[in-house]
Amino acid sequence: MKNRFFNFALILVAVFAACVSDGQGQTRRRNTPANDNLMTLLPQSDAVVHVKMKQLFNEAMPRILANNPARLAQVNAAVEDFKTRTGLDPRMFDQMAFGSRFSYPGEGITKVQTVALAKGSFSSAAMVAAGRVASNGKYREEKYGGKTIYIFSLDQTISVLGVFDFKVTELAATPLDTDTLALGDPAAVRSVIDVNRSSRRANAELIALASRNPNAVIGFGGNMSEQLVRNIDFGNAPIAADLAKLRQVYGSVSTTEKDLQVFLGARAINAEAARSLGDTLEGLKQFGVLLVGRWSGARGVLAKSALTNMKIVTENNELQIQTAVPQADVGPLMGN
Repeated sequence: MKNRFFNFALILVAVFAACVSDGQGQTRRRNTPANDNLMTLLPQSDAVVHVKMKQLFNEAMPRILANNPARLAQVNAAVEDFKTRTGLDPRMFDQMAFGSRFSYPGEGITKVQTVALAKGSFSSAAMVAAGRVASNGKYREEKYGGKTIYIFSLDQTISVLGVFDFKVTELAATPLDTDTLALGDPAAVRSVIDVNRSSRRANAELIALASRNPNAVIGFGGNMSEQLVRNIDFGNAPIAADLAKLRQVYGSVSTTEKDLQVFLGARAINAEAARSLGDTLEGLKQFGVLLVGRWSGARGVLAKSALTNMKIVTENNELQIQTAVPQADVGPLMGN
């Protein structure tokens, strides 16, 4: 769980700290429809995520942080700092897509390699110039598949949206066309170039799962393996046994005028496994109602809303969980 969250945030670092682009106008814009799903350009992945950046910045963040002006000011300041240091204004991106691959180099160890694609408006020259400054001149260029990959040695801690702090050592980036950037470690960026040189597209099933809610700000889909579950310490053997029978997870985060809506789905090996996990979650929900009743402040308010509105449905081998909380209840907890 920590690894997946870390890599999602790391890719956001990549967007804002990227020192990236060809700057020579050597790539050509592809004649693709404007509504193309950016996730189709990702290499083979175990998990994919799609984020509507403009909706996130223009709608979701202001609503969520409406009652937390100090945090909203920090987020805006962090965005301006990234713009100054990297030549990238994240508010100019329309969408982002993330693809992650899991590997298991040792017992209990999960390694995650993540690559990001960012689509929108950006200045190649500004990014290259800002990237050289941010990396203190420590960068190199690599030619691969007709593209120039810029590899920057940042070796610094960077704040993302004023919320996450991450240590970034080396970042690679290349433009796929005039409005799409690929970012990640060198191997991940090379894999993006490879997949976009061929007519084959990967991740069709995961992309379908991540795209189930067309109105979502964030959508995701991922494959679950027994080894991945074994490497996550859930602290509860029965729950771990139920989760080991899952094969795919997917979900979305969306907003209305007032609420933040969260949906999570899971596909198990069979209907019995789905029912067992559903029963376990129903029991945890009842226990949670008793537990959060003792909580006070913003934390207790948010937890009570989430549990009160939570619905758990099992159908065949699929389990679905959905809940909604007032956006105003989320903001006070951000940054705490």
